[in-house]
Amino acid sequence: MRGEALGHLAVRQGANVRFAKTSRILADLAGGHADRTWAKRIRELVRPDVLIRDDFAMRQLTAAQADDLYELVSERQGRSLIITSNRAPSDWYPLFPNPVVAESLLDRLINTSHQVIMSGPSFQPNKRPKSHTDKPPIS
Repeated sequence: MRGEALGHLAVRQGANVRFAKTSRILADLAGGHADRTWAKRIRELVRPDVLIRDDFAMRQLTAAQADDLYELVSERQGRSLIITSNRAPSDWYPLFPNPVVAESLLDRLINTSHQVIMSGPSFQPNKRPKSHTDKPPIS
């Protein structure tokens, strides 16, 4: 089940839900550092009953991004947080520049969560246009 489907189900149950790609959340928080609205922006991310962060751990994080994620997870403690990722949680650690921040943040995420590991082919390749290399061999 994708993050959007979980969010839709939560809305149907009456929850206030916010869905965003992790990269967008990090960019928004970085903008808050630049214009001094970081506290307001983090409050907006803490407010929903359910926060869904899509595509977590897609790329290496900067120290500032890791710190922002730590603050967000800390502030949301006890509130629902759904994370989707194409990587196993054990593969998240090297993406953080500071191992202490990584350990603290990921400990909060991994050890207080319910994990749903999905394997198998993605449905997205079926949506890609066929290329000339996808043609079956001629017999």
